[in-house]
Formats: sequence, C-alpha cells, structure tokens
Amino acid sequence: MAVDPISSAPPVVVEAARPHTVYYNSACPVCDAGVCAMRARIDARDVEWVDVHRNPERLAALGLDLESVRERLHLVDAEGRLQVGATALMTTWSLQSRWGWLLKPLSLPGVRTLTSWAYIAFARLLYRWNRSQGRW
Repeated sequence: MAVDPISSAPPVVVEAARPHTVYYNSACPVCDAGVCAMRARIDARDVEWVDVHRNPERLAALGLDLESVRERLHLVDAEGRLQVGATALMTTWSLQSRWGWLLKPLSLPGVRTLTSWAYIAFARLLYRWNRSQGRW
C-alpha cells in the first residue's frame, strides 16, 4: 500500500467521484499557492480538490481529523487508498507531466524516507507558523 511510511494514519478505502481526491487547507497561503499551481496543470476530471478550511464536514466520511489535514496534504487515490504527506504530494505530482522527472529520484528507497521526513518537518513548522498567525 502506498502510504506515507512515517504516518500512523490507518488505511482507509473510499469511493470517489473522480480518480483522485486531494484534501488541502486554503487558510495556509503556502499550501493554497501550491494547490493553485497544481490545479492549473492537472485535468479537472482527474482530481477533486477539497478545501478543508471551507468544507471541514467532508472529513467525517473518512474519519479524518481537521488538524491532521491542516498539517499535511491528504489524498485518496484511484484505488480508494488514503495517502498522507510526501506520498500524497508525489501522487499529485505524478498527475502533472511537468514534474514526472522528479518522481524517479524521490522514489528511491533511501531518498523516499528522507523525503517523507523532510516533508513532515516542513509541514510541522508551516502548521505552527500558520497557527501563530491566527489563520485558524
């Protein structure tokens, strides 16, 4: 199962209207800018974008905690599996031809673990910064 190796999130399988559903937090300006850039490059038929800041009720069906999704990107893939953090980000990148070249080196065993750790550290700092700014 392609889930963040560092994450403790239990595997969740759900049915989706589109092949992928990305859960993100628009209240974070860095996250919002990243998602806006990805949305411009990914076919709308491939991804449903769920802004948990504006639609927190969408998390109930998945059993997800709002604070967890505010901290890290979450994605339900085409097979209905929940992906969190770096794994979710790399799956989203895989839907953009522009970033395909980056996936190969980031998928190498040691590099993948370091990427996950770096993502978690950055996401945690970004989450704390957003909270200190009173964004939620």
